[in-house]
Amino acid sequence: MQLLKDVIDEYLLYLDAVRGLSVNSVAGYRNDLKNLLSVLGGDRRLDDVRKEDLLMCIGELSRRNRSSASINRFIAAVRTLFAYCRKFGYIQNNPAQEIKTVKIPKRMPRFMTGTEIDRLCLAPKQNELLWEKRDRALFEMLYSSGCRVSEIANLKLDDFSDGFHSAVVTGKGNKDRKVYFEESAQTALKAYLDDRAERFSAGGKSDDVRNVFVSQHGAPLSVQGIRWIVSRYSGPEGTNHHVSPHAFRHTFATSMLSSGADVRAVQELLGHSSISTTQRYTHVTTERLIEIYNSAHPHGNRENNSEVENE
Repeated sequence: MQLLKDVIDEYLLYLDAVRGLSVNSVAGYRNDLKNLLSVLGGDRRLDDVRKEDLLMCIGELSRRNRSSASINRFIAAVRTLFAYCRKFGYIQNNPAQEIKTVKIPKRMPRFMTGTEIDRLCLAPKQNELLWEKRDRALFEMLYSSGCRVSEIANLKLDDFSDGFHSAVVTGKGNKDRKVYFEESAQTALKAYLDDRAERFSAGGKSDDVRNVFVSQHGAPLSVQGIRWIVSRYSGPEGTNHHVSPHAFRHTFATSMLSSGADVRAVQELLGHSSISTTQRYTHVTTERLIEIYNSAHPHGNRENNSEVENE
C-alpha cells in the first residue's frame, strides 16, 4: 500500500510537470501538505486517512493560531490532493470531499490617503536610504499602474509602448493586460533609467538585464527585494507608517473609483477575473463617503442631534 508522503511527492511533481503551476504555487502546496504530514505522520498509509483525521489537522492549525485564510488554503490543498488520488484509483473513497472551509472575517482592503501616498513617493528623495531615483520611480509606477508587485518585478524594458506611457504586463493565469503610467511616473522612470545607465556603464556592467528594476548590483530586483524597499521607506526610518507593496494597488483602485471611474474599467486595469473582487473597493469608497457626510453635514453628528431633540 502507498504511503501518504510518497503520494504527496508524486502529486507535487504532477502540479509542476503536468499542470504547469508556478514555482510559488507549488511551494505553497508543498508547505500546506507538509502540515498534513506533520500531524498525521510521514509513515501514515494513504488508505488509512479518514475525514476525522483531516478535521483533526484543521483543529491543530487553529490551535497554532493560523488565520482563517491559511486554514482554507490548507483545506484546498488537501481537497485537490485526495481528488487526484481518487481520480487515479489510489483510493476508493475521498475523505476530503465533505470538508468545508471556515468562515473568513470580511476585511476591507488597506489603502493610503492622498497625503500618505504623497509622503511615501517623496520619501526616497527626503531620506536617501537606498537608491533615490530607482525607489521614487518604483513607488510612482506601483501607484500609477495598480500593478501587482510580481508584475512590476517582472516588467521588462521591451514591455513598454508609446514611450513610457503604457506597458503590457503578465498577471495571474499568465494573462496579459495593458497598464498605464501617468506623467509623474514617466518622469521618475526616465530619471531612474538615465541614472542606472550612468551607474553601470561606469562600473563595466553589461546591458543584458532587461528587467526595469534592478538591485544596486545590477541584478533583477525580486518581489522580496521590492517588499524590503517599501518596508524601509514606510518604517521608522521613513514615513513611520508601515505598508506593503500591495497597498499601492489598493490605493490605485480606491482613487480611481472615488474619482468616478467605471468599475468595469477598473476591473480591466487591475486584471481581476471577477468584478466582485473589484467591487470591494466600491464598499471602501462608500464607507469613506459616509464618514465624510456624517462629519461635514450639519445634521450628520448624531450625538448633537440627540441633544437638540431632548431640549
